[in-house]
Amino acid sequence: MGRIIEPQLNISKKLLRVVGKTNATFKLIGEGDKVLVGLSGGKDSLALIHVMKHIQRHAPFKFEFEACTIKYGMPNEAYDIVAEHCKKYNIKHTIYDTNIYEISNDAIRENSSFCSYFSRMRRGALYTFAEENGFTKVALGHHFDDSVESFFMNMFYNGTMRAMAPIYKTQRGFHLIRPLIEAREKQLRAFADDNNLQPIGDEACPAMLKEVKMPHARADTKVWLANLEKENSRVFKMIKASFKHIHDDTFLDPERWDRDDI
Repeated sequence: MGRIIEPQLNISKKLLRVVGKTNATFKLIGEGDKVLVGLSGGKDSLALIHVMKHIQRHAPFKFEFEACTIKYGMPNEAYDIVAEHCKKYNIKHTIYDTNIYEISNDAIRENSSFCSYFSRMRRGALYTFAEENGFTKVALGHHFDDSVESFFMNMFYNGTMRAMAPIYKTQRGFHLIRPLIEAREKQLRAFADDNNLQPIGDEACPAMLKEVKMPHARADTKVWLANLEKENSRVFKMIKASFKHIHDDTFLDPERWDRDDI
């Protein structure tokens, strides 16, 4: 019998080069890894599972990966399209049932963000599934635009300088990785458009069913950055360069000064 040829989606060579370089630089995925990919059904996580599938086919090392979709327990919540998509492309997929939506009414603090709450709870559920099933790494679909937005949000709203790490070890013992962290959001949007995908959007977020004012900080920061890029097409390239050339002894943190120069 001949080798079974699996269906594949079109992924740009540029996107694959970016992810390949990121993986080589930060050693995100290696021999023997068992990786759990958080799959919301949005364009970013859909791109991630197909990039992972490509790496699995072509990398000179062997690893396993599966996708997991967290189900919040909302009324009329359905992920049939996501499940069918994974089945079509031979990607092992689990829908993990939780009661996050039910407990949110009592657990969430007054004036806190529903979006950040559900994000934390979704991440916790994903970690629990990873622990229960022996995964060594959890992969999320954050891209470079996410990292830049988070950097400026942390600066403007929290008074800290912090972005998104490509890899770090969680308190639960496994590593969280972001294989798309150096890819631009527009590359992932193009992936979805080129393959005629219909990603799940904000309508799947439990916060949409809450009568609360939606958070504006990330949306405002995204618009601000988009306007900067219109004025200077190289701005994201320069930000990426700055993320790799950090002179932390030039800031106002005494813990980072060179004591020999004082």
